[in-house]
Amino acid sequence: MGKKIKKEAEPPPKDVFDPLTIESKKVATVVLMLNSPEEEILAKACEAIYRFALKGEENKATLLELGAVEPLTKLLTHEDKIVRRNATMIFGILASNNDVKKLLRELDVMSSVIAQLAPEEEVLIHEFATLCLANMSAEYTSKVQIYEHGGLEPLIRLLASPDPDVKKNSIECIYNLAQDFQCRAMLQELNAIPSILDLLKSEYPIIQLLALKTLGVITNDKEARAMLRDNQGVDHLIKVLETKELNDLHTEALSVMANCLEDMDTLVLIQQTGVLKKLLSFAENSTIPDMQKNAAKAITKAAYDPEIRKLFHEQEVEKCLVALLGSENDGTKIAACQAISVMCENSGSKEFFNNQGIPQLIQSLKSDSEEVREAAALALANLTTCNTANVIAAAEADGIDPLINILSSNRDGAIANAATVLANMAMQEPLRVNMQNHDVMHALLGPLCSANTVVQSKAALMVATTACDVEARTELRNSGGLEPLVELLRSKNDEVRRHASWAVMVCANDELMAVELCRLGALDILEEINLSVSRKNKFSEAAYNKLLNNYLSLKYSLTGYLSSSNIINDGFYDYGRINPGTKLLPLKDLCLQEPSDLRAVLLVNSKSSDVYPFSTGSGSPTEDKLEPTSGRNTAVSKSTTKEKGSRKGRGKKEEEKVKEEEEVAAAPKLTGEGSPDKEWYPPSDLDFCVYVYEVTKSIFPITNIEEQIEALAKYVAEKMGGKVSKEKLHDFGWELHISELKFQLKSNVVPIGQIKKGIFYHRALLFKALADKIGIGCSLVRGEYGRAWNEVKLMNESRKGLIGALPPPEVYVVDLMFHPGRLMKLRSKEADLYRYL
Repeated sequence: MGKKIKKEAEPPPKDVFDPLTIESKKVATVVLMLNSPEEEILAKACEAIYRFALKGEENKATLLELGAVEPLTKLLTHEDKIVRRNATMIFGILASNNDVKKLLRELDVMSSVIAQLAPEEEVLIHEFATLCLANMSAEYTSKVQIYEHGGLEPLIRLLASPDPDVKKNSIECIYNLAQDFQCRAMLQELNAIPSILDLLKSEYPIIQLLALKTLGVITNDKEARAMLRDNQGVDHLIKVLETKELNDLHTEALSVMANCLEDMDTLVLIQQTGVLKKLLSFAENSTIPDMQKNAAKAITKAAYDPEIRKLFHEQEVEKCLVALLGSENDGTKIAACQAISVMCENSGSKEFFNNQGIPQLIQSLKSDSEEVREAAALALANLTTCNTANVIAAAEADGIDPLINILSSNRDGAIANAATVLANMAMQEPLRVNMQNHDVMHALLGPLCSANTVVQSKAALMVATTACDVEARTELRNSGGLEPLVELLRSKNDEVRRHASWAVMVCANDELMAVELCRLGALDILEEINLSVSRKNKFSEAAYNKLLNNYLSLKYSLTGYLSSSNIINDGFYDYGRINPGTKLLPLKDLCLQEPSDLRAVLLVNSKSSDVYPFSTGSGSPTEDKLEPTSGRNTAVSKSTTKEKGSRKGRGKKEEEKVKEEEEVAAAPKLTGEGSPDKEWYPPSDLDFCVYVYEVTKSIFPITNIEEQIEALAKYVAEKMGGKVSKEKLHDFGWELHISELKFQLKSNVVPIGQIKKGIFYHRALLFKALADKIGIGCSLVRGEYGRAWNEVKLMNESRKGLIGALPPPEVYVVDLMFHPGRLMKLRSKEADLYRYL
């Protein structure tokens, strides 16, 4: 055989590049390969970049800096399936980086990613495309892009994918999208709920959890709740709740159930099938605090509807809530308190908590957690409003002390709620007294000074309900509570202003408080409020009137009028007319002033000198006088002493007089000049004391009112210098008499009883003061140029004995000057001549 000749290989064509195997160690080189036209190089470059990106966030940032993202986006639509798959895998990983997400939104790649969800694509592409969308959907702009590019429909379809990762990524993306109301509406149109419910059967807890979270969001809408009900969603939820192995999902399942409870039809279905009982028992007996907390929250959320509250009451939801109050978990206690505060809007529930629940709530007030204390106080506030039985139950559970302690809390809500409960308690007098024993008025100082309008309102309301007696008001004043209360009148908040006005009205129930409130400016503020149509209220008007009616000296100076119901008491003084906004000086300050040519201040004081700790001497200004020991008005009429002496017998009169003079000389000054620590007393007026005694003895027994008025008018005229004819009025000499009194008393303040020559305004004041002492109803009116008069109301004698409605009584002016005792019809010619010059 011949030897075989070896055939030589043909050389490659000259235009063909010989294959080159490259091993790159630099990521930048691989990124450059992304621009290659060769599928194999692109596929391998993408595979290498995918492995590099998996290693950490720094590598993702490096790829971004090297400009890998933009060429990769083009590969998402590459014709080669492997290149497209690998590029999608890279984006699934890269999209978790915030900077990459931002760039992807700018490059608008959403349509390319959504295109990878097509049914014909392989499962691996579905997995990473949905992962990319899940990462992107956390941002609002990306949600809009996914929604606008129709991403919801393929995502819902992929919920039925055989691959668990695809399911997980798809439901996570849907959960993020469901936060937007437009997406929620689209989910209902696309009938997504059955597919989501099927995920509850998954063997993977994360998928079940995301499905429940998604249901929790979309069932906030009424239509979605109806769809859930129609697809037996409640049954699916109950199965989850009844499976102990799924206890990690119970909290979320209960959250969905809470939304279902807001739907009346679903709630009726739950109740009819016995599911509600199961739920309550489950919540009550659960050992998971979050489970119990969410159960209480579910009840709270649904109970805002009156019909649902009623149904809950029928199912004895209250028992479950009382049991939850005993939880050691603060979150559960807070949720239970909030549920109780809503449930007690139902009257039946309110009664139930009277026997059970209130003692536990009182215990919660002592919790170390301020949030628990606030929630417990809220529940008690609602329970005790308009319910006396619950108020008493709270007090009997020793609730007063912890409630007062909460007034010094750092949480405004807790303070406001506690103040509400205490205000409700203060409606009951025994409890109000008990509160005062716990120093409640002092505790109110902090809330009154709060900057929170709700706290201010509740604190003012509490003052209005607790300051109903002198002791409470005195304690409030001594604690410094009046100043912040008056400041609340300036509030721009209507409720604060209304409650502050109410509180001022209550505090102004006695003269001492009324004077102090006026000194602090309450009257001026209320006057300003009442001039405003938008700011005034019934309480501001009532408070203004109450202040004036209990500070008659100021009322008469401001208005020039005292009605028959304005009874003049000891300490009243007539300063004369003052303009609105002008401060009326207190009597003490006026007494300490040196005499001047100003109008004399007329004082009414029937307390004799023996009422005060020190005797103040005696003596008539027109006879021998004892010099006062200070600037205080101390002179009294010696004629009065003579009258009293004639009744008692002269006996040891001279010895007593000498002794009295020694006492006066030794007595410390009472006006505060020489002894600032001594209590000040107003000047006594023994003459006026005698007047009161005499009219009580001689005029009070008269049964005919008209005769009483006539007798009193003549008595007043006699004590003030007698009848004065109109022609001789200018010769009466009363000015000199008053000036002498001021000089002798070393004061502008002149007790009314010491005036022996008085004209219209002196006599009218004395008549009013004496009439009030013996129960004759009369008013005091100030006129111009020293005129003042008294008006009385009398029935027409001619109408007596007639059957039928009687006409109103007629008003008469009492003549105390020209013809003492004469009664002149108001607005008659003689009455006008008496009243006006």
